[in-house]
Amino acid sequence: MSEKLTIAQWSSDDQPREKLRDLGPDALSNAELLAILIGSGSTKETAVELMKRLLGDCNNNLNTLGKKTIRELCGYNGIGEAKAITLLAACELGKRRQREKAEERPDLGSPTAIYNYMHPRMQDLDVEEAWVILMNQRYRLIRALRISHGGISETAVDVRIIMKEALLCNATVMALVHNHPSGQAHPSRDDDRLTQRVKQACDTMRIYMLDHIIVCDGAYYSYNEQGRL
Repeated sequence: MSEKLTIAQWSSDDQPREKLRDLGPDALSNAELLAILIGSGSTKETAVELMKRLLGDCNNNLNTLGKKTIRELCGYNGIGEAKAITLLAACELGKRRQREKAEERPDLGSPTAIYNYMHPRMQDLDVEEAWVILMNQRYRLIRALRISHGGISETAVDVRIIMKEALLCNATVMALVHNHPSGQAHPSRDDDRLTQRVKQACDTMRIYMLDHIIVCDGAYYSYNEQGRL
């Protein structure tokens, strides 16, 4: 009889952690997701097989699994108290997530909205910072990322990093934002050159550059509003 393979000996395509990393959580079965939580099974079965057996006893229903007690879960060979608590904690988080509304992403489709979003982050800075605001096609925020601290000359901001983050986030719209601690909102020549470099990169990658906003305390400059994009 051939020796049983552990999960670590499986093809990388079949290992739950690697599968989630490469394909996303939707690609995994419930048993595979639970196997990631418990980490290991027993000498007789892998974590995935153990979770398949446990789910089978629950009619493959996660709600039924969540009703089991720690003592009942510990009755399975390969599940100790720590693993049982982990499984019940995960089930409880699932229930709590169901009860909560999805977080509303801010609408950043206007210069004023971008300014109002970024001003609290920048109003007390005594050095220049540059941020990129990544959005979906409805101008809803995906991610705000600081890309430079202490100066934003065109050499200080790596446009490749901006494009990389935009692609990783599947952003279709972006805005560049930086502050002027001096309180003078008018752009410098470096600001103009940086704007053009980012705009050219966005055009190449088919990402809409919505704006470049210069934030001051109580005022802002918008390249879009000034017709310079």
